[in-house]
Amino acid sequence: MRIIAGTFRSRTLATPPGSSTRPTSDRLRETLFNVLAPRIEGAAFLDLYAGSGAVGLEAISRGAVRVAFVERAPAALKVLNGNLERLGISTGVRVHAKSVSTFLRGVAGPNPKLEKSPKPEENPKPEKYEVVFLDPPYDAAEDYAITLGLLGGTAQGILAHGAVVIAEHRRKLALDEQYGNLERTRLLEQGDAAISFYADSSNVSGEQ
Repeated sequence: MRIIAGTFRSRTLATPPGSSTRPTSDRLRETLFNVLAPRIEGAAFLDLYAGSGAVGLEAISRGAVRVAFVERAPAALKVLNGNLERLGISTGVRVHAKSVSTFLRGVAGPNPKLEKSPKPEENPKPEKYEVVFLDPPYDAAEDYAITLGLLGGTAQGILAHGAVVIAEHRRKLALDEQYGNLERTRLLEQGDAAISFYADSSNVSGEQ
């Protein structure tokens, strides 16, 4: 694994051992960032199911000013933190060691159905992101529905105006055209993989 372009171009990255974590290939990352090029400079980027952090680190290398990584697997977290240290990146990044659903439900705000809502300071205003990338295990089809459903629903507050949400998935897995307020605007296929681009259906610009 390597950084493809930008400040850390050609720097190598470690990947978690075993097959439970599937890094996004160099070729697919290059395709993804060719599409995202106009958006990355100065952007806030959220890397869900981050694994080794290759996608978020590519975003940093290309000019993203703030990147958050969400990953719960201990082996992947060790590699992710090692990659950050190896590249000397200590500012503008945050690693959330928890599941994606826990993270998104945590930033969604209080549940009105709860008898006792959390105190305001326990639910600070969520940080917003211009680009959100998610890459669950290919076989965890339910994770796609849950995560995209949250991003198109109760966790939509983390999306900046005009944000794009991208899901990497198996080509054979047919994701829905819409999840709550998220509507698919583009589908790219490469080999056995595919990437689906989503945007707020009330603010679809067709730029993805």
